[in-house]
Amino acid sequence: MEESPFKGKTGLVRVWNALFYSMAGFAAAFKYEDAFRQEVILAALLIPLSFFLPVSSVGRALMIASVLLVLMIELLNSALEASVDRVSIERHPLAKRAKDIGSAAVFVALLNVAVVWSLVL
Repeated sequence: MEESPFKGKTGLVRVWNALFYSMAGFAAAFKYEDAFRQEVILAALLIPLSFFLPVSSVGRALMIASVLLVLMIELLNSALEASVDRVSIERHPLAKRAKDIGSAAVFVALLNVAVVWSLVL
């Protein structure tokens, strides 16, 4: 099995490359994933709102973290779906299961936002 030629990079070169790979990932998710765009809008509304609400710093941090968790889970779900589609676009029970489980993870993260914000407020 051949390893990636980028695995040998270390130090600042690796960090620099990782930054650009991450930016490419954000751009791809925003361009191709409707759900990610919707969740970015949600984050763009809720995160600034948290600074105007009368909550403690810890409460605010929890509120912001819960919103960012949704974005993280959605990015992972989008990567999973892209990988499944890369293997085959045919309908298969295991592909459906993988995609449904990823979707469930996003749903749990969204429920977490509702619970955290409700408890803090």
